[in-house]
Amino acid sequence: MTQGDGGLEGLVRNRIRGLRVSHGWSLEELATRANLSASTLSRIETGQRRLALDQLVGVARALGTTVDQLVEAAPDDVVISPVTDRSHGWLRWQVRADPGMTVVRQRLTEPPAANPARMHAHPGREWLVVISGTATLMLGQRRYRLETNQAAEFPTMLPHALGAEHAPTEVLGIFDRAARRGHRDVKPA
Repeated sequence: MTQGDGGLEGLVRNRIRGLRVSHGWSLEELATRANLSASTLSRIETGQRRLALDQLVGVARALGTTVDQLVEAAPDDVVISPVTDRSHGWLRWQVRADPGMTVVRQRLTEPPAANPARMHAHPGREWLVVISGTATLMLGQRRYRLETNQAAEFPTMLPHALGAEHAPTEVLGIFDRAARRGHRDVKPA
């Protein structure tokens, strides 16, 4: 007779087995690392034994994860549709695992503001990668040329501006909560 084939317990069992297999470990190898017998681990994975908290902690540690990650509910919807920010011309995706993080896709057509008075500065950090084209990133008085597949990361307390070098450029950026808030209040130049 199996215990809890569906629901959360089944999800945890599948995660344990999936992580074990992805590490390339046999039942015996994970059992040794988790201080369990191979037969106990086998019964846990197959649902023939209930999951005990002390065993779950040992298995999580052995797999290099946490109990929280093993028992985290699976998202109902995996596909996330973007929100259009018409004032900036951005497509924006919220990162569910960290609601403070936002992914933004932006098409740049104009060069960046070279005048420090037209640059923006606000709390936070940004990371960006050029998807296509060549972008120019101004950080204070410094100019950086970013080509396709090059990335930049910087604190947004530095006055900064981003633009296309000679032709339209596509950029994908990740903003932390403070940087997103800072950009929400800024109208494009």
